[in-house]
Amino acid sequence: MTRVCFVGSPGVDLRTELRSRETAREALATYDLREPYRNSLAVDTISLGSAIALCNDLNWYLVRFADDALVMEPSVTDEEWLSRELATAVRDGAVDPAETDEYLKVYGLTAEDELVEPMYLSRTDGDIPAYDLRDVPDTVVVRVTESEFGG
Repeated sequence: MTRVCFVGSPGVDLRTELRSRETAREALATYDLREPYRNSLAVDTISLGSAIALCNDLNWYLVRFADDALVMEPSVTDEEWLSRELATAVRDGAVDPAETDEYLKVYGLTAEDELVEPMYLSRTDGDIPAYDLRDVPDTVVVRVTESEFGG
């Protein structure tokens, strides 16, 4: 199973926004909706291709109401998320899954399960530098493309 997680923009109730619009509601109708982080919405899909297709189907809404779309693909990693752009590149065969772990966007995860202030980091010798934007009990690691990393 490939998981997709949409992270809502500040001040936006993502679940309400997506469920209140007919096209988005229909696209999500067959999925069991979960909220792994505060103001996020996650679903399990059958494949990486279907995860990217769902992101594409919801793109109009994601641009307006979400800060990020994350994909957890077990054939690449079952511990770190992929950015939507990286997941698309892996699906298209443009990036080797084994070569996706250098460039990272690391979110702080507060005690209230809220993702805060992403920090761009590069994995060095298998290690991830410490997240130091604020004191948080945990972090969420998202693998990104080199172009996303470079800005």
